[in-house]
Amino acid sequence: MPEAYIVDAVRTPVGRRGGGLAQVHPADLGAHALQALMARVDVDPAAIDDVVFGCVDTIGPQAGDIARTAWLAAGFDEAVPGTTIDRQCGSSQQALHFAAQGVMSGTQDLVVAGGVQNMSAIPISAAMTVAEQFGFSDPFSGSSGWRARYGDQEISQFRAAELIAARWELERDAMEAFALESHRRAIEAIDGGRFAREIAPLAGVEHDEGPRRDTTLEKMAGLRTLSEGGRVTAALASQISDGAAALLVASEHAVKEHGLTPRARVHHLSVRGDDPIYMLTAPIPATRRALAKAGMTLDEIDLVEINEAFAPVVLAWAKELDADLSKVNVNGGGIALGHPLGATGARLMTSLLHELERSGGRYGLQTMCEGGGQANVTIVERLG
Repeated sequence: MPEAYIVDAVRTPVGRRGGGLAQVHPADLGAHALQALMARVDVDPAAIDDVVFGCVDTIGPQAGDIARTAWLAAGFDEAVPGTTIDRQCGSSQQALHFAAQGVMSGTQDLVVAGGVQNMSAIPISAAMTVAEQFGFSDPFSGSSGWRARYGDQEISQFRAAELIAARWELERDAMEAFALESHRRAIEAIDGGRFAREIAPLAGVEHDEGPRRDTTLEKMAGLRTLSEGGRVTAALASQISDGAAALLVASEHAVKEHGLTPRARVHHLSVRGDDPIYMLTAPIPATRRALAKAGMTLDEIDLVEINEAFAPVVLAWAKELDADLSKVNVNGGGIALGHPLGATGARLMTSLLHELERSGGRYGLQTMCEGGGQANVTIVERLG
């Protein structure tokens, strides 16, 4: 089977809700990542076969196929098409999968993958609330098939986080310690310049805005839980954020034709589902299946990026996989750095690639929970 190579990857800083990127139009946010990417690679933009972008809540300024809009807003060739996909939080990781699969199929040679989300402009679940105008309170209530299978129970990421914390017996103080460590690692990475190579500053923002230097376990302990009698607080959840990221995926033919130097090889990619009520547990079976299909063990993986949608997601995954947390989210995760939905998958891979190079690791694994009880897994091998 033909190989798919990652030639380069770049991202914007991740802006805090209402922060430095809040007023940037989503198309311009995506365009900035695309411009930064193409500036780093010696490829005529007209040679790109397709632009595949992830985005969630594609309404308002994020509607109208923002992959195509962002490419045009970047000033690039009109002959290059674009498509926008939605696999909820995993949208831009899926964009990378589609880009790699296009190359591995032999039908494409150069594909840009990425994602964009301005959550300050378009609030989370905005597309779902629009359904109220058509007489539906959510995407599930009108389906007799769904009700017959799952009943009328609440479908919520917040409820799912609580269910996971209870099932895996994750105590609040342990989750708060994990969240604090996410901030500590992110601040250490920022201060140490670890993100400098992967970030293209925008609108006067040079660094990720999310990490809280003044947070403490005492402050976290004083927060109210998201549900009565629960364990999960806002401090244990990913931050609402704005951002974009983009990667160039190339075939072996394109690498030779354009004289490119690949930075990584896509070693494995897959996606798997799990209970949609628990919603956030799919990284567990997805990781097991991916490692089995790749003929690997977790011990052979040098670095892991698993999205910190909520602290219990990562801790339950680590408990089930017996993972070494010293190799997981080494520069902080979504609790500290933020989670700009449709852009996060591409952001995670961008950071994973750069950290593999910095640390000298060979294999990196990325996974993330996604709405509907799904999870993508990507394993890459660093080259050079």
